Amino acid sequence: MNVQSPIADARLLFRNGLVFDGSGTPPAPGDVVVRGNTIESVRVGGGTVAEPGDVVVDCTGATVMPGLVESHAHLTFPSAVGHLDTRFNPPLDVSFFRELPPPDELLAIARRNAAILLRAGFTSAYSAGSLTPVPTEVHLKAELEQGISRGPRLRTASFERDNNPVRLGPRGPEPKATGPAAVRDFVREQAELGFDSVKLLLSNDDVFVPGGSRVTQYSAAEAAAAGEQARASGVLLNCHAQSSQAVELAVRQGFRSIYHCTYADEAAIDLLEEHKDEIFLSPAVGIMWANVHEGAEFGIDAGRAEAMGSVAALAAQQELYRELRRRGLRVLPGGDYGFPNNPIGRNARDLQLFVDLFGYTPAEVLRAATHLGGLLMQRPVGLLTGGYLADLLVVQGDPCRDVSRLADPANLLAVLQDGEFVHRAPQLRSELAGAR
Repeated sequence: MNVQSPIADARLLFRNGLVFDGSGTPPAPGDVVVRGNTIESVRVGGGTVAEPGDVVVDCTGATVMPGLVESHAHLTFPSAVGHLDTRFNPPLDVSFFRELPPPDELLAIARRNAAILLRAGFTSAYSAGSLTPVPTEVHLKAELEQGISRGPRLRTASFERDNNPVRLGPRGPEPKATGPAAVRDFVREQAELGFDSVKLLLSNDDVFVPGGSRVTQYSAAEAAAAGEQARASGVLLNCHAQSSQAVELAVRQGFRSIYHCTYADEAAIDLLEEHKDEIFLSPAVGIMWANVHEGAEFGIDAGRAEAMGSVAALAAQQELYRELRRRGLRVLPGGDYGFPNNPIGRNARDLQLFVDLFGYTPAEVLRAATHLGGLLMQRPVGLLTGGYLADLLVVQGDPCRDVSRLADPANLLAVLQDGEFVHRAPQLRSELAGAR
């Protein structure tokens, strides 16, 4: 008997497979019991007795694990698997901004991307910034929470403020206010729009300006103003920070999630270590790998990748993040998916890159993508333990032996969110306990 959907209020009993609970310990045979939207119990060794009415899911040859967390999501970026948009391919093409889609179309793009990301096994997403000033993510989050749309649990983030004194708008160059007061206004305004976090580009980027990644765009007073206003407004701060000075500003002013950190020097690394229980780091290695190795089809050949700074950045990240791993910092996979050569839906590719480039074991990177991701989200997700939300995956084989299995959707036999099957492969068999 193959039960395609559980009866209301029935328990789900996943058994006969391995269980990876997200803590980093190796997978072991066991059972996972789900009731409603929460995990009721996890029993190492198995042996859970099925109650009449239980839906018993046979996980033979598979691993039950927590849903993945994307730590650096850009759901408003236009490219996703099966939906590539070369109009947003900086620095070669940014024509997307010359004729921005209307708000309803931007929301439709975000809805589509959220559904694709959820199907790829990411049941939660922490935003690293919206593409435009329109509060698309705020509207999307409301739809997700109301069940109008399906996608990962979402922590939203504002449009990325770059602190450039000149804004290039549709009417040409326009002056833009800088200084502590302007930064305070921005943080307050974004909080009032309903964003969970506010993003600042504390450093520039080589894609925009040669050598830009080593240029810090905010003064100490401006960064301090951001931190003070964020605390007053009850929002979190995240940032693009590649220069050492930008990394230090972020740590000292209470930024919670710091992206890239590419050129952090020894002093910045020491400061990161000193505050390692307060911050989360997301290198976004996937886009650098894509620029260096997978961009030719979209105009990013070897010479262009070098000029964009991607070659140097990838080399610097390999050295830096091996050291940050050694020091025990909370480094999470994922980030900067949504470009033509790095589309949303391929996010799990980062897991193997952490193993190959940064020296993580598969269990270590899976712990980062689940348990640490749950801490980032500030929600009871990322672990298989009693009382946590029932966001889980059933994966063919053992991802702690081969973490690249998660990058192939064919290996995802089931994706559950809140105890409901978002995706279920036909070969995943189940039966109703007590049925005759």
